[in-house]
Amino acid sequence: MTACFEWDPDKDAENQRKHGVGCYLAQQAFLDTKRVIARDLAHSGKEERFYCFGAVGDGILTVRFTYRSRVIRIIGAGYWRKGKRIYERENQVLG
Repeated sequence: MTACFEWDPDKDAENQRKHGVGCYLAQQAFLDTKRVIARDLAHSGKEERFYCFGAVGDGILTVRFTYRSRVIRIIGAGYWRKGKRIYERENQVLG
């Protein structure tokens, strides 16, 4: 099954400026076979939102996203410590 992704180009540029990560790169987190998907309870207002925690490059990338008409819409991404801790806990990574 092939996943389809989309994002807002203006938000992508802002995310790159703020967090150094573009949405194109963020797609790679979904390729990690050990990725962790979690509900984003704090930001699920009008629509349900989620986090994907996945290994990309030398780190664990946290990607916030939603589903719209069978498409994964990336909202933002970054290499955040909390996401790394969740990923390591769920995959029982000892540090």
